[in-house]
Amino acid sequence: MSSTPKRRVKAKLDPSSSSRSSLHSLGALEPPSSFFPSREELLKLVAVLAIASAVAVSCNFFAGVVNPQTKPFCNSDAESAEFSPSDSCEPCPRHGECHQGELECVRGYRQQGRSCVEDGDINETAKQLSEWVETRLCEEYAQLLCGGAGTAWVLETNILNDLDGQLHMKDFGGDSSLFMYTKIRAMETIVKLLETRANPAGMKEYRCPDSLAEYYKPYSCRIRQWVLEHALLLVPICALLMGFMVFIRRIRKKQYLSHRVEELYHQVCDILEENALSKGDNGESWVVATRLRDHLLLPKERKDPLLWKKVEELVQEDSRVDRYPKLVKGEQKVVWEWQVEGSLTSSRVKKKSQSGKSKSPRERDANSLHHELRSEPRVLLL
Repeated sequence: MSSTPKRRVKAKLDPSSSSRSSLHSLGALEPPSSFFPSREELLKLVAVLAIASAVAVSCNFFAGVVNPQTKPFCNSDAESAEFSPSDSCEPCPRHGECHQGELECVRGYRQQGRSCVEDGDINETAKQLSEWVETRLCEEYAQLLCGGAGTAWVLETNILNDLDGQLHMKDFGGDSSLFMYTKIRAMETIVKLLETRANPAGMKEYRCPDSLAEYYKPYSCRIRQWVLEHALLLVPICALLMGFMVFIRRIRKKQYLSHRVEELYHQVCDILEENALSKGDNGESWVVATRLRDHLLLPKERKDPLLWKKVEELVQEDSRVDRYPKLVKGEQKVVWEWQVEGSLTSSRVKKKSQSGKSKSPRERDANSLHHELRSEPRVLLL
């Protein structure tokens, strides 16, 4: 019996369905959308990294400032191979000595950081010592210039001994090198300040300069020397001033004398006229000139005969007054008498006296008191 073989029928695949299945399988292999960071998360990450970097740089900077890694100093001795000048060491600073990379400042300087600066205490002590020597030498020389007892030149050994005495009062902590260095610094300043010479024995001597000694002279000495230096100019100036003062005084005295003479003259005329009209206390119309003078002049004015002489000259020139000698109480006196006849003021005074008689006794007393006050002599003040 024959058998017929069966053929398998191959199913035809749809290309579209195969492509969909492959895409589905690839989509199953892709990571989820939450696997990658978002934009906001990336910005936060960058900010964190920037802050961390800044903190690291700052810490490194402050660590270098607080604990710097300094280079050792190069040796001052050039023969030493170790720590010779190179990029691995720092040159030795000025006023310092370096050995094995360490710095040591010379005398008079102290270490400040990685440099040497002057020691302020030593400089101040040296300055005080130099000023003390300057004051002592300049005062003695100024006293000598003013005519007193003093010295001009001083030996260097004496100055050094004086400095030793002053330095012993300072506290150097037993450091003899510091003691000597301070003394040397003081002498350096003194040499620059004072004048120096060598005496015949070859020893150094010092003297205060003349320009500096002027400031140490007393004011009385300065004034006296200035007057002597300018005497040729001061003498004529003083003479002119004194002459001018005398001239001004004479002018003022002349003006005072003129005003006082006129005042006394008017008082004399008033007294003579009133006495002539009232016939005086004794019924006489004349007045003794000397008594009138003593009545009008002040005690100090009586010592100046010129004042009353000028008054007499004016009275003598006045035609209303007669001057003639008269025997008064057995003594020859010169009397003055007012001529009532023809006087222009007699009628006015007469009316005034008549009106005074018609007044009450109280009013007459008041008028007489006023008249006495007016008749008192007055001094013209300048």
